[in-house]
Order: sequence, then structure tokens, then C-alpha cells
Amino acid sequence: MPNFQDADFEKPPVTADCWFLTGATAAGKTGVGLELARLLDAEIVSLDSMAVYRGMDIGTAKPTAQQRREVPHHLIDIAEPTEEFSVSQYLEAAEAKVAEIRSRGRTPLFVGGTPLYLKTLLRGLFEGPPADWEFRRAVEEEAAQVGVEALHERLAQVDPVTAARLHPNDRRRIIRALEVYRTTGQPISHFQFQFDEGRPARDCRVFVLQWPRSELHRRIDRRVESMFAAGLIEEVRGLLDKYGDLGRTASQAVGYREAIEHLAGKLDLAETIRRTQARTRRFARRQETWFRSLSECRFAAMKEKVEPAEIALTICATAEAPT
Repeated sequence: MPNFQDADFEKPPVTADCWFLTGATAAGKTGVGLELARLLDAEIVSLDSMAVYRGMDIGTAKPTAQQRREVPHHLIDIAEPTEEFSVSQYLEAAEAKVAEIRSRGRTPLFVGGTPLYLKTLLRGLFEGPPADWEFRRAVEEEAAQVGVEALHERLAQVDPVTAARLHPNDRRRIIRALEVYRTTGQPISHFQFQFDEGRPARDCRVFVLQWPRSELHRRIDRRVESMFAAGLIEEVRGLLDKYGDLGRTASQAVGYREAIEHLAGKLDLAETIRRTQARTRRFARRQETWFRSLSECRFAAMKEKVEPAEIALTICATAEAPT
């Protein structure tokens, strides 16, 4: 049975002088991030797990070409949508970009909404054993027969700590936790404990854009409608024509999975938009739960008719204020 030593735990990069701007989807991170980058003389490093994929532009709300000319952006369009891009690959790429940015005498500013990427940068990562795809397929088949909640109950027997932390419907993480236990003989929570301790928010520059729930939902619904109006279906059709099929991760991205189902004749356009809106709202709730769990985060209250430049100034003032 494998014995995981310290070498199996990725150490976080030196991020003492890095800034982080995050928040739920549709929170306005791109606009505030550009303004903050100008104030800090920073270069932006994407903190978005879907923005790494080439050709997935509309559904991921990537910064425009003009915005990228105004402020350098990194870790966008670095993988094909047929590929899997792991958290450890992201951490390695982010470390290299941080070093490059520092060598130019500029400030690294991470902007995006992938909470796992954020936690990895702040605390490090237990990479664990490689994926056992045969085991995963078998468990997926079992889940189809008995339901995900039954898998959650099985996990509770071998790793009650992780089971208590995961939603009973969080299929992907439940299966991964069962896989780690099967491979190592130890619960995944045993390996992850060293990453549960965070630093106080006052010692970090991690800012979360926070909207009232009802307003965020309205913003999400408008964002999704504008994406479909901008040609998301056509974008997905072009990707399928080019690649045939997308990879496991890319094909499950919010909006892309629904568009693929629409193109397969399973959903009409109105239902495709409605499902994307509902799934995006659920995703935003999970993002917010993650951010609240990280002690490093400070929250910037957002409201309509406040310009991104004003929010960026407030964030800078908050970061520099004595505690």
C-alpha cells in the first residue's frame, strides 16, 4: 500500500506579496480586477479553472482582447478543451508566472472565481494518488443504480470527517474520497488536515466581491442570457466540429454541458438557458460557501451604480489600513 510522505504534499508558492480578487460568478471581478491592476502596477493571473481552455471564451466570460492589451493576463488559453488540466498543473504554472511577474518588478494579482485554486495557492495541495479510472467508472455505475446518497453513506463509514464536510450530492468529491481510501487505506481527511489551518485575513490580501443574494441571482440570469445572445451555442458547435468531443472537465462546464445537450436535441433553447441559469446560481452558492470557510478572505460589499474604480480604491485602502 502506498505510503504518502511530505513529498506528496505540494507546498504553496511564496505569495506574501501577491494580491487576490475573487468572488462568485457574475460578481464583477473582471472590471474591478483591471482597475486594481492599474493601481498596483500589477499583472493579472487567471484564477479560473475553465479559462485555461482554448476556444471556450463566451461561456467562461474571458477578458476581451482589448482588456488583455490594457493589462497583461496569464494562464488563459493554455490547454486544449480535450485535455484534463489538474490543480497541481495549475499550481506549477502559477508559481512560474508569479516568478516572471516579480522579475519584471511588478505585482502578481490573481483574479477569478475557482475556490479550490485559491485555497491551493494560499495553503498548498495534497495531490494524492493518481486517478483510478476503472474504479471511478465502477462507482459511477453503482451511483446510477443506488444513488449518490448511498455512496455518501458508505463514505461516512470510512471517513466521517469528509462525509460531514461534503454535500450528499457532491458526486465527484465523494468518489475521489472513496478512491483515496481504497488506494491508501487512509481517509483523505487524514492527509488534508495540514491544509485546514489558514492565516488571519489581516495578514493577507485576499478580497471577495460580495453581493446580496437576490441581486447576485439577477446578475447571473442577465449574464447567462447575454452569453447565449453572444453566440454560446455557436461557440460550442464550433468546438464539437473541431474536436469531436470535449474532455471530461470542459464538457461539464456550466453552460457548455447544457449547450451540448441542446445541440444533441435533448433541450430546446429556452430550457437550455433556464437550466444554465439555475445551475449557475447553485454554483455561485457553492463558491460563497468556500470563501466563507477561508480565514484569509476579506469581503468587499458590492452594490449597483458603484464604479469598479471606486471598489478598487476601497480595496487598496482596506489592505493598507492598520489593524
